[in-house]
Amino acid sequence: MSKRGSDQVATVLTMTVFNAANVRSATNPRKRGDVLPARALRGIYALDDFEVAAQKHLPAPIFAYVSGGCENNWSRDKNRSAFDDYAWLPHVLNNVSARNPAVTLFGHQYALPFGIAPMGISALSAYRGDIVQAEAACAANIPMVMSGSSLTPMEEITKVNPDAWFQAYLPGNVESIEALLNRVQVAGFKTLMVTVDTSVSGNRENNLRANFSTPLRPSPSLAWQGITHPKWLMGTALRTLMKYGMPHFENSYATRGAAILSANVLRDFSARDHLNWEHLKLIRSHWTGKLVVKGILHPADAQAAQDLGVDGVVLSNHGGRQLDKSVSPLQALPAVLARVGNDYPVMIDGGIRRGNDVLMAYALGAKFVFVGRPFNYAGAIAGQAGVAHAIDLLGAEVHRNMALLGVNQLSELNKGFLI
Repeated sequence: MSKRGSDQVATVLTMTVFNAANVRSATNPRKRGDVLPARALRGIYALDDFEVAAQKHLPAPIFAYVSGGCENNWSRDKNRSAFDDYAWLPHVLNNVSARNPAVTLFGHQYALPFGIAPMGISALSAYRGDIVQAEAACAANIPMVMSGSSLTPMEEITKVNPDAWFQAYLPGNVESIEALLNRVQVAGFKTLMVTVDTSVSGNRENNLRANFSTPLRPSPSLAWQGITHPKWLMGTALRTLMKYGMPHFENSYATRGAAILSANVLRDFSARDHLNWEHLKLIRSHWTGKLVVKGILHPADAQAAQDLGVDGVVLSNHGGRQLDKSVSPLQALPAVLARVGNDYPVMIDGGIRRGNDVLMAYALGAKFVFVGRPFNYAGAIAGQAGVAHAIDLLGAEVHRNMALLGVNQLSELNKGFLI
């Protein structure tokens, strides 16, 4: 059989599975995949538990996309193990009955010292994944950053969470950059996060090994993954198709992008390897809200952003998904602060899974932290209730460990608490 013929057969097979399941879900609504949150959240006591549950729930290619890093996953794993380099030296008998984990950032007082990091195609792993993250974050009064690689139009996010941030991957030309900025501003976002560590795409071998691509290509193996993961198929894939149609990449540009499932459409990865500090200067001159740059690790780059009037930076190696063997954000933090000063908003993401991790970042001088994958997993297994539960778990750990460290305010933490 020719390649074209095999592609057509694979497309028919995949859509036959989707359509057959669609009929079943229409005749028996209880099989649509709505997960009872209380049941789905049994045994979930920490953020790592969400990953275990999500691996069972999600098709293997989608889980591989969310969980994986690049090449040998060294940077992804080091993001986590970097916290093991430190141990606490707590104080006692300090009267910690008035402890408060609230943090003020860019003039907004958040209830907790962490937010939801931007995660692409969250609506593929969880039904309305971007929406449930935004709604849970709004209810908890923490920031949620919408990804430019999302499948939900940005305008829907600000309707449910007016304080959400938007993360942009810069298009390859000035006209497209300006058009995207205009759209983000009209949508009502007040804080723009520009990711700068994607001059080219990282070598994500895990995606290739798991047969994951963007867009997804219909194939017998993809159809089998749907059949063998019925809760995801009914509760996320078919539920989305029935109510909203085929998802598209909605926010990479000012206009709609490619569909998430396609036999022959390629997603537009416009070249970004020519982008430079002049483009960031252009953004600063056009964007009137708060501007944050994400993907910085080198102290000189942090200072360059500061000098251009950027309101804050997020130290990040993209969750270990771009340059393997890049330093972890926690390791980079002290040198960056020595360069830009302790008053400049330096934030971090990567590897944060416990309240202890959040507090260690603050003790080392971070002004805020972002957590990604666990909130994706939480939404996948239990929707908004799952994301809310993840926020509650991490928040409770922060609150409890503040007491055990002997502090009432996060500002009381410093390097003297760490060995």
